[in-house]
Amino acid sequence: MNMHRILRAAGCALALMSGSLATVALAASNYPTKPITLVIGFPPGGGADHVGRVYANNLAKVLGQPVVVENRPGAGSTIGASFVARAAADGYTLYLGNASVMGSDSALYKVDYTADNFVPVAQLTTGPMVLIVNAALGINSVKDLLDRAREQPGKLNVASSGNGVITHLAAVEFMGLTGAKFMHIPFKGGAAATQSVAAGDTDLSFATAPSAKAAIETGKARALAVTSAQPSKLLPYPTIAQTVPGYDVSNWWGIFAPRGTPPAVVQTLFEATNKVLEQPEVRQTMEAGYEEATPSESAPAFAAFAHKEGAKGLRLAKESTTTAN
Repeated sequence: MNMHRILRAAGCALALMSGSLATVALAASNYPTKPITLVIGFPPGGGADHVGRVYANNLAKVLGQPVVVENRPGAGSTIGASFVARAAADGYTLYLGNASVMGSDSALYKVDYTADNFVPVAQLTTGPMVLIVNAALGINSVKDLLDRAREQPGKLNVASSGNGVITHLAAVEFMGLTGAKFMHIPFKGGAAATQSVAAGDTDLSFATAPSAKAAIETGKARALAVTSAQPSKLLPYPTIAQTVPGYDVSNWWGIFAPRGTPPAVVQTLFEATNKVLEQPEVRQTMEAGYEEATPSESAPAFAAFAHKEGAKGLRLAKESTTTAN
C-alpha cells in the first residue's frame, strides 16, 4: 500500500470515528428520548423497591419520559447488578444500588463485574438500622448487651437478612470494634430475621427500620440504638456510637449507570435526581419508609462517597469470614 492509500485509509478511519463521536454527543445532548429502565436487585414490596418506585415515578415527571422499574432479584442483588453492568452505556438502563455493588459483592459472590463497571450518578437516601434484642433477655442498653456478651462469649446469636448483606456486616463491625462474639444466623430476608428475635429463636439483630418497627410493636423485641454515627430524626433512639466510639453503619441507596455512560447524560441524571429529592412529597414518602433523602453535592462527590463505602463494605465482608458468621 502506497503512502497515498495509507493516508486515505487513515482519513476514512478518522472520519468514521468523528462521525461516531458526533452521534454519541448528539444522543447525549438530546437525552432522554425514550423510556428509561431502573433495575432493582430485590423483590417487589421491600425497602429498596419502595425507594426505587418513588424515585422512578417522580424522575419520569422531571425528565418527561417513562421510567420503568424492573425487579431482578436473586443472589444478594447481584443478578440485577450484573444485568446493568452489561447493558448499553447510554443512560437508558440504571441500577438502584448501595455499597455492596461498590465492594462486598466481589468478595461474597462469583460476579462478572467490579466497582469499575459502574458510574455512580447520585445518592438518593440514607437509612440507619436499629439494634434490637429479644425483650425477655432483660437487656436494656448497648452497655448491657456488651456486658452480657463478655460474661457469656459466643452464647448470644445475631440474626440477619442474609450472609454479607448490610444487616450482617453491621454485626461484623460491632464485633470487630467491641470484641464481642455472636453466632450469626442468616435468614432469607429482614422480616424473617426480626420475627425470630421477637419469637426468642434468636437474641438480637441489626435490623432495617421497617423490620425493626414490626418486631418492636409486638412488645417482644426492644430497640437499643440506631447504627448511624449521628442521631436519626426518624428514629428516637440513642446511637451505638455513644457506647462504641467509631461505630457507623447505615444503609443507603443511590443510582448507578454502566461504565462508559456519557458525562453529559450522567450530569442530566444527577440534576434530575436532585430535583426529585427537592420535592416535599418525595421526602415525606421516603421518610414514611424510614429513609431520609440525602442528595449529593455533585456526581463526583457521590462517586467518592460510594467508593469509600464500598471499600468499607469489602473490608467487612472479608472480616466476616474470620468472625462467628
